[in-house]
Amino acid sequence: MSSKIEYDVLIIGGGPSGFALAHHLVDLATQNKTKLTMAILEKGKEFGSHIVSGAVSNLRVIQKLFPDYEKEGFPLEGLCTNSSFSILGMKNKWDVPEVLLPEGLKKKGCVILSLSHVVYWMYNRLKEKLSLNKDIVVDFFPGFSAHKVLFEDDRVVGVQVVGQEFQNVIDDTVYAKVICFGDKGFISRDVIEQFKLRENPQIWSVGVKEVWQLDEKKDFSGKVWHTMGYPLVDGSFGGGFVYGMKEHKLTLGMVISLDSENPNIHPQQRLQDLKKHPWIQDMIKDGKLLKYGAAVLPEGGYYSLPKKFAVNGALLLGDALGVLDIERLSGIDKAMESGYQAAEVIHEALIKNDFTESQLSDYKDKLMKTFVGKELYKGRYFRYAWQENTRLLNSYMPIIMDSIDKSNPYLGLLSVGLKKNPLRAIRDAIRLNRLMDGKDIGKIKYKPDYQHIVPDFSFEKKVIKNGFEKSTIYSRADAVFYAKTKYHEGNKHIDEYDYNTCIKCISHYDLLEKDTPCVSDCTAEVHRIDIVKDLRVHAMSLENCVQCRTCEIVCPEVNLRVNPTAYGSGPDFMGL
Repeated sequence: MSSKIEYDVLIIGGGPSGFALAHHLVDLATQNKTKLTMAILEKGKEFGSHIVSGAVSNLRVIQKLFPDYEKEGFPLEGLCTNSSFSILGMKNKWDVPEVLLPEGLKKKGCVILSLSHVVYWMYNRLKEKLSLNKDIVVDFFPGFSAHKVLFEDDRVVGVQVVGQEFQNVIDDTVYAKVICFGDKGFISRDVIEQFKLRENPQIWSVGVKEVWQLDEKKDFSGKVWHTMGYPLVDGSFGGGFVYGMKEHKLTLGMVISLDSENPNIHPQQRLQDLKKHPWIQDMIKDGKLLKYGAAVLPEGGYYSLPKKFAVNGALLLGDALGVLDIERLSGIDKAMESGYQAAEVIHEALIKNDFTESQLSDYKDKLMKTFVGKELYKGRYFRYAWQENTRLLNSYMPIIMDSIDKSNPYLGLLSVGLKKNPLRAIRDAIRLNRLMDGKDIGKIKYKPDYQHIVPDFSFEKKVIKNGFEKSTIYSRADAVFYAKTKYHEGNKHIDEYDYNTCIKCISHYDLLEKDTPCVSDCTAEVHRIDIVKDLRVHAMSLENCVQCRTCEIVCPEVNLRVNPTAYGSGPDFMGL
């Protein structure tokens, strides 16, 4: 069946930014007796089921939206009572003294969350609000995904939606006065490309994550670690994280930037390498894996923000906008603030019945005057600092890692200057400090992640020789089971634009005795090489896909596109 549906406001993606917008807009409409119709589309089977993030976050926006959040049963995993930033050698770790850390890495006093639970809680709180106000209509559509943006002249007017209702597949066109895109680029990219909004490309990282049930004798609740060093020994930027949660659970994972020269990062296997470290082994030994998942994160920050946050009939939120602050490891609160500020602008637009770009443009000004704009600006050179100088990770970090294992980390810091060019090391340290402090060097320019790939890249591989419990280590194929992927028949959600382009790419990497980036960097055993009539061709096991979009971002030929799943298919990340 086909139908046309119209709303005042349509939100694409039931994530933290979308629900913050919805809550604040309903509050404003209630206070001002403004009539409102709104819908929230979510591609996951339920709100929260495609949310990977388990995070250490500031509740500054939650406190604005829900002053009595504690009494209302807000789902906390714990309060961070002990926060460390650690550099890992192959055997040992060094907790960097707090006095040497920037403020953004000090997480004591923040809360530990499972964002999937937070989103589901916000959904239920919104339903409760609506039960008290019959003049506001909000329709919730979990299992419904927007697949195409509809444009008329210079305006966004609607989206085409695929969903499932009472076992009847429906294909709808949904129109709205204003459409709010909060997705991770699945469909918001089309708005950005249509209006040429992003002058500097977005750069991405991929996060892979597991949740473990520990032995009852082990309790790390309230303890938080972020790490650098091992197992990223190839010069890739990134690190690990370990969060102690309630009920003897532990979240651990890796975040690896996709601007790596290495065409074969193997994110899921790097997480397994992290787990082989003696420090992690002591934690998870005799434990049980509960959940696995992966997602990409927008890392470009200030200089990758679109030049406009709104166009005629639409605006961008959260990850679609790119407000993650990688320097402070702060994304959830900034995403929620984007929704909060968007709600105020949309409410004014509702009163004036004006949804033009000129009316919605206040959104950018309002958001950039908050902590979001101020903190993104201060950390605007953070990622660039690590891109600019490859010696930081290729040359200096291995020396420090080696000293952590063999002697003393401070001797390692000293020997960086002694073993390498001392004057150059001093200049590098001054330059890094200058960029970290946000000293102005003018605009910077990124290039797409795949353009950093060096096909014949090589590095000295290092293997943990310590004993580890084999039952704690999972192959990529086995890990997918814990992502609980489930697909309806016919979910062909990854486009391969040109068959022959993939064949040429495979042949090129075969000569180098490497996997193609889509095969190696897939987090869920989707991409593979088949032999058809003696020809090595690209094939996909789409039933394994966790919707992370890594393959699309690292494809050297820009030959793949990951689309949102249909009918609520995909992974189940609830509780991850």
